[in-house]
Amino acid sequence: MEKYKIMVKGIVQHEDKYLLVKKWYDDRIIDPYQWEFIDGKLEFGENPEKGVLRIIFEKTGLTVHLNRILYTWSFMVGDVCNIGISFLCVSTQDSVVLSEDLNEYKWIAKEELGNSISNKAVIEDIERAEL
Repeated sequence: MEKYKIMVKGIVQHEDKYLLVKKWYDDRIIDPYQWEFIDGKLEFGENPEKGVLRIIFEKTGLTVHLNRILYTWSFMVGDVCNIGISFLCVSTQDSVVLSEDLNEYKWIAKEELGNSISNKAVIEDIERAEL
């Protein structure tokens, strides 16, 4: 059993807007779909920079460029420690093709991020990233 899971998060920017995707979490909660940034697990031995580019492409069809690392994060699920690195990524296109595990997407201006999102984790991401 894994004791650590390495995750990456891509906060994708196109011009003055940021990409949010709606992801299903659990039917047992009030709002099973939540808005968030793109994230995923690294494959064993995968470089974090290449991994975030792969995950963003697989989930959105976007080819992005890395700008910089924004922050790191961690949380526990049972006895597994999830450790993550968040990247600011820049896209020259805004046409998104979502993977099957995502429900919808939207591009949103920085000023509107806090007003449009109820997911506390995304609000914390925005504050930590100092977008």
